[in-house]
Amino acid sequence: MAVTGKGHAMATEGLFTRANLRTALAAVGAVIGVDPAGARLLRFTNNAVFLMARAPVVVRIVGSVALRHRVDKVVRVARWFAENDVPAVRLTSGVAQPVFVGDYAATVWDAIPEFDTPPRAADLARLLGLVHSLPPPLLPEWNPLDDVRRRLGEAEGLDGEELAFLRAKCDEVDQRLAGLEFALPRGLVHGDAHLGNLIPAAGGPVLCDFDSSCLGPPEWDLTPLAVGVSRFGEPADRYRELADGYGFDVTRWAGFAVLREVRELKLITSVLPIMNSSPEVRPELLRRLRDFRVGNTSARWSRYR
Repeated sequence: MAVTGKGHAMATEGLFTRANLRTALAAVGAVIGVDPAGARLLRFTNNAVFLMARAPVVVRIVGSVALRHRVDKVVRVARWFAENDVPAVRLTSGVAQPVFVGDYAATVWDAIPEFDTPPRAADLARLLGLVHSLPPPLLPEWNPLDDVRRRLGEAEGLDGEELAFLRAKCDEVDQRLAGLEFALPRGLVHGDAHLGNLIPAAGGPVLCDFDSSCLGPPEWDLTPLAVGVSRFGEPADRYRELADGYGFDVTRWAGFAVLREVRELKLITSVLPIMNSSPEVRPELLRRLRDFRVGNTSARWSRYR
């Protein structure tokens, strides 16, 4: 399916329906030699993540045409973490990664056996400290609004005025980002560091989701939990545990308000490419956008399901 110019959003419409994703999963299964029968969809926002029933592997299909370019970086980061013994999900050996099938890009991972102990913020602090201390591999520079702009380019279901507002807001926030003076030394950052991207495991939680990994400011990795307190009503003690464990409180840093806006733009736009094919996300997306537009920084949001 070609995706070009003004027809971008229309060309992608329907590409990421549940039925089409199951077809893509079957194609990936044929490449890796795993029967997709009984596979369970674990989540679908930025990516469709399937736990295969016939083999202990997880298939992760990129849920956006505009963000398929990140899949090679995901593979590179996963291999770097493996080489440096970072507790993180591992790519399945013996599979040429990433896997491309038609319009879809996927990665294949070893499944983590279920474990009941939920990760804590202290676990995240420890893992971030490890990641930030690594000599960084060759990765793109931090550009946190790039994926927001790409999603706006294939947005489903927003009118022109809403899109114009979001594009103008990206430009405004980008200018403010350029003026920040960061307190911590730049290096390898996870890019989307929250407890949802830690998987419980018998040997301790492991990191997952490297789509946003880059070379950038560690302050960015401390921002998601702080925003989670204000937007999702997560316990304030959870963020305090992260800040104490890591040794830096990003909410007391002068640039936090700018990082908060960037994080909120990401939270608003994350499901734009699938809003027509997954209409259940639409009410929450529009509510987030409405709160953001009127400057309501205390309104509570719900997680996409």
